[in-house]
Amino acid sequence: MGRGFFEESSAPGSAMAHLYRGEIHRMKLWRERLDRTSNWVVTLIAAILTYAFSAANRPHYLILVGVVMVTVFLVIEARRYRGYDMWRSRVRMLQRNVFAYSLDPSQGIEDPDWRPRLSRDYRKPHVKVSYEEAIAHRLRRVYLPLFTVLLGAWLVRILLTHGAGTWPTTAAIGALPGTLITALVAIFYLSLVGITFRPRVWQATGELRRSEIGAWDDIE
Repeated sequence: MGRGFFEESSAPGSAMAHLYRGEIHRMKLWRERLDRTSNWVVTLIAAILTYAFSAANRPHYLILVGVVMVTVFLVIEARRYRGYDMWRSRVRMLQRNVFAYSLDPSQGIEDPDWRPRLSRDYRKPHVKVSYEEAIAHRLRRVYLPLFTVLLGAWLVRILLTHGAGTWPTTAAIGALPGTLITALVAIFYLSLVGITFRPRVWQATGELRRSEIGAWDDIE
């Protein structure tokens, strides 16, 4: 019966339409989860910066606490992005090999093996992007600019609105010297830049990105 759903004599349009609508719905739900996390991060940053600059004696490490919290949200959102990409990859496979072919059969089918690939993915769902790539995606889209805002605010706090003392004294946290704190911040941000712009073959595919090695090629 399952095989017959997609035979020409069994009205495949109806079954395919329901399948496609279900995948779109799941993709939409996960996309909303991504947007919700990003909204929380923007609200958190606004609250921390407002409090940190509301008085001259506010400690600068409040902004660094904000950096830590945003990093936690980044890890959470990367996990959600991996789930979102599972459903988006199915939607893109259906769009490229079913609907695009129906609209213009002269171009042929992009992936002749799309049906067994999709069947295997339904039997055993497979996460198609690594955690590191998911983090890179979210850094490029949302988080790197937000981290840059926090870095700029921290530098303003320790260099311009320091009150008494100068750098590196103003960057110290308790017994930890300012040079050590500055070095840790620099290493963290250089790591973010490295993850974001490291050359890679992107496994995630979507409307705006195509990759030489697709998200489905490592499914056995």
